[in-house]
Amino acid sequence: MIFIIESGSTKSDWVLVNSKSKQTFYNTIGFNPYFHSAEVVSSEIRKNKEIVGHASSVKKIFFYGAGCSSEKMNNEIKKGIQSVFKSAEVLVEHDLLACAFATYDGEPGISCIIGTGSNSCYFDGNNLTEEVPALGYVLGDEGSGSYFGKFLLSSFLYHKLPADLLNDFQDTYALTEAEIVSNVYQKDSANVYIASFMPFIVKHKNHPFFNDIIIKGLQHFMEVHVCCYKNYLDTPVHFVGSLSALLEDELRVAADNLGIEIRSIVAKPVENLVSYHLKYILKNQPV
Repeated sequence: MIFIIESGSTKSDWVLVNSKSKQTFYNTIGFNPYFHSAEVVSSEIRKNKEIVGHASSVKKIFFYGAGCSSEKMNNEIKKGIQSVFKSAEVLVEHDLLACAFATYDGEPGISCIIGTGSNSCYFDGNNLTEEVPALGYVLGDEGSGSYFGKFLLSSFLYHKLPADLLNDFQDTYALTEAEIVSNVYQKDSANVYIASFMPFIVKHKNHPFFNDIIIKGLQHFMEVHVCCYKNYLDTPVHFVGSLSALLEDELRVAADNLGIEIRSIVAKPVENLVSYHLKYILKNQPV
């Protein structure tokens, strides 16, 4: 049996595939080596008894995660997984590769992640290229959950929220300035905390206060992470992540403003990721 894992900064989707290609789905928190040590990865995996129950029978693990962009970072995740799955071969790759695999339809394309963070790549079926770096939630992550979450929180703290949004925000979260500042500046995984306010923004996405900033934010993402590819006007563009699906209408408006063709929007990329593995990577290998 093998595990195929697609991990953002917020959650990880685990798919167990056996010899009959039967798939079983599990979840853990998201693992990002910039925020989680090998010890944390191991501890969090062990909290899921169903996943741990397969430790002795899983022979190979494919992990694709946010922040897994160097050997040092990848090894941190790998050590955490291997401490639980001691007899498994563990392969750790960047979440961009999972994004490319999950959206590959037989022709070259630009694949984009819109989730807690954001990023893009060009994939021709064999080679993946990344034209500009992902700078994270402080300097980058345009159009992401952390990007819009910062706008919401700063608007609240600056007393810029319209009365109707302010009342709903206070009723929904009952937060003080001190609590927000503590979570952002003093606790771990600030990007996940900031992005956790996206359900409120999506709920009110048609409100004039949010609608324009959402479209501008998504357009900003494309200007940075799609228009950087020389052939972007002639290349299909794909998006993965639940946030890109929830903001599909706004995403398409932003794309139309730039003449960009959106070929597909995949809310749950792990399913397509598994299909890619079975078709291309594991085609002649025992599972």
